[in-house]
Amino acid sequence: MSQFRLSRRAVLRGAGAIAIALPWLEIMGTERAAHAQAAPAKRFLAVYTPGGTVLDRWRPTGTETKFTLSPILEPLAPVQDRLLVVDGLDMKSGLGEQHQAGIIAWLTGTPQAGAAGRAYGSGPSVDQVIADRISAGQKAKASLQLAVRWATGKSHGLLSPMNVANFESSAPYNPIPPRLDPVEIFTDLFGTLNPGAGNDAALRLARKKSILDFLDRRYASLSARLGAADRQKIDQHLTKIREIEQGLSSAPTAAGACRAPTLVDTSDYNPRTGLNSADNGSIKDTSTDAAIPKVGKLMMDMLVMALACDITAVGTLQWSDTEAKHTFPWLNLSEHHHFYQHDGGFKPAECERICNWYSKQHLYLLQEMEKVDMGGGRSLLDESVVFFGSELSDPPSHKKNNMPFLLAGGGGGLRTGRWVRYQNLPHNNLLVSILNLFGDLRTTFGSPEHCTGPLTNLT
Repeated sequence: MSQFRLSRRAVLRGAGAIAIALPWLEIMGTERAAHAQAAPAKRFLAVYTPGGTVLDRWRPTGTETKFTLSPILEPLAPVQDRLLVVDGLDMKSGLGEQHQAGIIAWLTGTPQAGAAGRAYGSGPSVDQVIADRISAGQKAKASLQLAVRWATGKSHGLLSPMNVANFESSAPYNPIPPRLDPVEIFTDLFGTLNPGAGNDAALRLARKKSILDFLDRRYASLSARLGAADRQKIDQHLTKIREIEQGLSSAPTAAGACRAPTLVDTSDYNPRTGLNSADNGSIKDTSTDAAIPKVGKLMMDMLVMALACDITAVGTLQWSDTEAKHTFPWLNLSEHHHFYQHDGGFKPAECERICNWYSKQHLYLLQEMEKVDMGGGRSLLDESVVFFGSELSDPPSHKKNNMPFLLAGGGGGLRTGRWVRYQNLPHNNLLVSILNLFGDLRTTFGSPEHCTGPLTNLT
């Protein structure tokens, strides 16, 4: 009897170290039941909205799997099955100046270091840790940080603890300013639609076909050494390989999904208007404020296509900063957001309108991600994790308990279509759980005293 045996992990290697696994064969020995593990998430987006929410108008009603979205979240109903509403987490690491400490801790899980108002956090932001794992050195851009109507009020258009959410992955964890000019961003990302040699669709297609041709020959050679049952399995597997090859020229792929978004006219929008701002928000740029919806849509379009084109795998979008001292003309709100939060006394109806509008923007982003076919029946959203958050929960009190967090997508096996509730656990637990979705198996992130381990019931 032949002693020829194959490992259960056997693969056939093609050109460029590409490997395709073999099916289970009798020659491999006894087959053991395997517990399927979700593949790590491939892309990450973080989306920041300022000023918390109106909690009793944000929280859903019902049960974990049968819940009704609140008035603030109701616009997201068309993608409710792609959402995970995360309720009951406290931002225990958000220590320092009320707003500043919140935006610093949101992605870093670290308190504001040093004297309040003059210092940042003491660790990396989770997006940069993820970027080091899946994007840096592999994509044209390690990550993208974009912002709309940023650095208002007291920061006067400059980088400040009041407006920065992203921090480098290595000490001294310097803050990373977002990019503001939509035209400059568009030109950089899509001016040539050739951000790297690896994005040439024709070359990718030819390489895939050559690899499959090579593996086809290797499978045929192996088949001659197998028994009848194994040969049948190999033949079936070869058929699938050939089906892949035949579909390469017609099936949508990441390269096929790559296209430049539509560049709208943003000449009425001044991305650096914050340089002229007043501490109390009394200086208004009504033209720039009125352009926020179209500029925000363009920013979202560019982020989606940057992911689809493999320009980067990690991005952040900030809808303003923690002061948000800009107006909302399209909502007929002539005062700035901070005024409605507390400068003019808490205005819950106006804050709800603003938060509801942000939910509509989140809907657009998720639906655009869902439209992008990455091949294999999977959308860009299926392969991604999107994290929506803010720097506090309750505007008038500046409290940071019961933070209004949302996750979306299917990357890493995230189970959506649910409303999960926790009992005052630290939000650092969510940050380490997000890292786990990307294959990072650490059990703590940020300040250790504010992290008790990954959350249960996310996957």
